[in-house]
Amino acid sequence: MAKVKLEYIWLDGYEPTQMMRSKTKVVEDSKITGNIDDLPMWSFDGSSTEQAKGGSSDCLLKPVRMFKDPARQNGYLVMCEVLNADGTPHPSNGRATIDDDDNDFWFGYEQEYVLWDLEYHTPMGFPARGYYPPPQGPYYCSVGAEYVVGRDMVERHLDLCIEADVNIEGVNAEVMKGQWEYQIFAKGAKEAGDQLWVARYLMERVGEEFGVRINLHPKPVQGDWNGSGMHINFSNTTLRTCGKKEVYEEICEKFRPVHQEHIAVYGADNHMRLTGKHETQDINKFSYGVSDRGASIRIPIATVEAGWNGWLEDRRPASNADPYKAAARIIKTVKS
Repeated sequence: MAKVKLEYIWLDGYEPTQMMRSKTKVVEDSKITGNIDDLPMWSFDGSSTEQAKGGSSDCLLKPVRMFKDPARQNGYLVMCEVLNADGTPHPSNGRATIDDDDNDFWFGYEQEYVLWDLEYHTPMGFPARGYYPPPQGPYYCSVGAEYVVGRDMVERHLDLCIEADVNIEGVNAEVMKGQWEYQIFAKGAKEAGDQLWVARYLMERVGEEFGVRINLHPKPVQGDWNGSGMHINFSNTTLRTCGKKEVYEEICEKFRPVHQEHIAVYGADNHMRLTGKHETQDINKFSYGVSDRGASIRIPIATVEAGWNGWLEDRRPASNADPYKAAARIIKTVKS
């Protein structure tokens, strides 16, 4: 009987930023039916992941989404929710808090990250001994060895995502040297979160291959350099079809009184990035505007040109934010 490798992936209980964990389960291929509910539940030692006490350490892994594993023969990547031993959602389980069972909300994530040299603890392209590359300006969407570092890793990640059927929609070099971005889109908040977490997992695997850290800190280099964000483009039926500027303004205004509630789930150390400079709004202020990349929420010009039918972009989330928790908060605000 042929065997299949299932890589169960979950989020641990570390605070303020959860990390991914994974382990491999080998099963007979007859168990792979294509129905996620047919995959077996599994358990793990929650006392080793900040999710349980040693005297009662079993936590459960509930498979919620399966992707082909592009780096293994007969393999699948299995995104999981963490449950308590009694089957209830664990407090670290942000996915279980999403109120979008009808998939009315669509999400597009712009995931920025920095390729980090593990020997010198600097971004790739930032040599050691205090030397910095020329100021940012020529690196965004750049071409050429003087400006680009790590393209082989980025291409490897792109190919793996496509092979895994992750809906990656593009990649580009970002504003700081050694900084890159990829975009993930899906209809449904849970599906979008699953897609992004598996894309992050595959990026970490690429980092293992090349011996490079994937740095998701929102401000990895101090000074006159852009930080890293996870801009969230979102819509629901109303935003996609209303055709009214007033409706957009009404929805944007819903975010103003709960600004700090959003900041609380938009990633640790985000105050280092949201300074009002480098295409951000100050973390203590809320604003929105058409085509304004210095606003908390940008109304894309494409939305306006389509007769106020389209989406909004929340520019506040940091690169290390949990897409499940961020999406849950956005949905709660829009529905309020």
